[in-house]
Amino acid sequence: MQRIIGFFLKYKYFLFFIFLQIIAFSLTIKSHSFHRSKFVNSANAISGSIYMKVNAIEEYFYLKTYNEQLLNENVRLKNQLALRLKDSTIWLQDSTKYKRQFSYTAGKIIHNQFRGKFNYLTLNKGKNDGVEPDQAVINSLGIIGITNTVNEKYATVLSILNGNAKINVKLKKSAHFGTMAWDGIDYNTVQIIDLPIQANIQVGDSIITGGKSTIFPDGIPVGIIKDFQKENNEYTSINVKLHNDMSAIGPVFIIKNADKDKILEIEQTIH
Repeated sequence: MQRIIGFFLKYKYFLFFIFLQIIAFSLTIKSHSFHRSKFVNSANAISGSIYMKVNAIEEYFYLKTYNEQLLNENVRLKNQLALRLKDSTIWLQDSTKYKRQFSYTAGKIIHNQFRGKFNYLTLNKGKNDGVEPDQAVINSLGIIGITNTVNEKYATVLSILNGNAKINVKLKKSAHFGTMAWDGIDYNTVQIIDLPIQANIQVGDSIITGGKSTIFPDGIPVGIIKDFQKENNEYTSINVKLHNDMSAIGPVFIIKNADKDKILEIEQTIH
């Protein structure tokens, strides 16, 4: 203990100088947006590089899960192709004449938070890959989150397991809309609020994205109704079991909405 006290007494002026430098540095970052953005981007680049190395090790233990997800995705795509082949008229259309509203970029989650109240993920794609803030992130099983901060090589993702995440969803069988949120308790279960009593839900009903935002396309899987309670002719709680195991997220797709700016532009004209 005496050695520790002696060390601080011996180097007190140098330590005091370092303390003042830290304060000055933090004040500079907080008061200047340019310095703050540079610091955030540098921090994201460093943490992204570290997460990539850690993920390479963790990834080995999830190979079976990831392979099953990719296999299921291939089966789903083959089934969709088979259905289209039944309709020969679809091949008479010249696809070059039609502009796709949504485009997909493959990526991978290299860091995954799921135990806190406000969880984020780190994605191994950034501006160089066309990733921007407020883009949907999904996988073959359903929704994952929304891109948040982005630098050249990496992006953070606002997880659906974040208390600030509010996503428009609907009941698949009747198209009644509600809002998906998370109570911070079970990372495999989310909640739905604002669903009207007329929806007449049942345990096992499918929940999908509602398509009312410029982020998620309509019809992306979310989960199934696990249980619910109603009182005074309204739903007091609705729990939804996610299709995804949010503790094991690997390959993902980032969705870009080509019409996003046009949609926001026209919506701003509404008073």
